[in-house]
Amino acid sequence: MGRLKAFLNAWGPALIWMAFIFYLSAQSQLPAVPEGWLDTLFKKSAHFLVYAVLGRLYLRALGFYPRRPVPPAGLALVLAALYAVTDEFHQAFVPGRTPRLTDWLIDCAGAATGLWVGGLLRRGPLAAGGGRPKGDLP
Repeated sequence: MGRLKAFLNAWGPALIWMAFIFYLSAQSQLPAVPEGWLDTLFKKSAHFLVYAVLGRLYLRALGFYPRRPVPPAGLALVLAALYAVTDEFHQAFVPGRTPRLTDWLIDCAGAATGLWVGGLLRRGPLAAGGGRPKGDLP
């Protein structure tokens, strides 16, 4: 497999998801739910879920590298936290949007949860093969 193809195979899904997050972050007006508390719950849940997916996609990408100087899950969490910082910074320049520390914390919690749930699904009691790790991919 060529280097570019291998890179895109590893990182393509994460890069596409990052572009999706960037697109959402660039929207001045997001759909609102009439109830204020429900709107907040919806938006904070969206932060949590999109970063849960991003954390898992980072871990997937890092799983393509056989030499791992740091634990892949830790690096995936750091990468997701760093991307969340850039996302909040980006929102400072979008009319109608404001960066918030609480959103960044929710993003980080989502990424950590995505990594944790992914690990449970891969190694947990519901995994085929008695919960043993499968292959090289996380």
